[in-house]
Amino acid sequence: MKIAKTIKSARLIIQAARIAGKAIGFVPTMGALHKGHISLITRAAKQTDFVVVSIFVNPTQFGPNEDLTKYPRPLHKDLEICKNNNVDVVFVPNVKEMYRKQQLTWVNVEKISAPLCGRFRPGHFRGVATVCAKLFNIVGPDLAYFGQKDAQQLAVIKRMVADLNFPIKIVGCPTIREPDGLALSSRNQYLSEFERKDAASIYKSLKTAREMIQAGDSNPKTIIAKIRNILEAAESLRSIDYVSIVDHETFEELSQIKGKVVIAIAARFGSTRLIDNLIVDCRRR
Repeated sequence: MKIAKTIKSARLIIQAARIAGKAIGFVPTMGALHKGHISLITRAAKQTDFVVVSIFVNPTQFGPNEDLTKYPRPLHKDLEICKNNNVDVVFVPNVKEMYRKQQLTWVNVEKISAPLCGRFRPGHFRGVATVCAKLFNIVGPDLAYFGQKDAQQLAVIKRMVADLNFPIKIVGCPTIREPDGLALSSRNQYLSEFERKDAASIYKSLKTAREMIQAGDSNPKTIIAKIRNILEAAESLRSIDYVSIVDHETFEELSQIKGKVVIAIAARFGSTRLIDNLIVDCRRR
């Protein structure tokens, strides 16, 4: 496994693989790797010939009062995980390497990025789309892998790639969960033991919502009220940013549940903001 710290060195290594006729798989991450990331790497290793992982905590997707400075950065552990999971090269740039001058060019995916996390994290998806565009230009992958846990991010990236004609296939991969259903996240380590136990109510509420839809309930208000009741029973819940049921492509809120929908939640347990979602295809009821 090779480690590239500069754009130039990463391009040279990947170019050699491409010249050798290898298909390039790419897993962009912010580090603090866990089993969810490993599932993406494993998928990339099965479907491509040369796996690239980036580790970069991107400052442009954090708001002024968010956790940029305390975001976990266990680089040595992350590199060991990559080495043990068939990664060919890890791209580990610093901020100056990725943003050499004042950034004047931004990628903004409209409409899809506006609801849900877009309402509560202004500029977040602009930062995500821009850094992914930069990484795609550096790596030039054939396939890039993202987790379904960040459903809105996945939709934003898919639309950016389609609209800007990137020759890349975006592969969405299933959310990996703890035995009690909590979605794996690098931010889970912020939770106290008490908060961690309560956070399982997120998945519990999502499953209940899915069961209600599958049973024929098509009223979003009824289902959202039930989700909120389950979440609010948790003692360490501090606030709910949103509970929404949206179209899986446009992310517009629905007045009636039909077609393929995303049930999405963002809630804070203690000081930790967690997101999760389930997709329900009403056409298969």
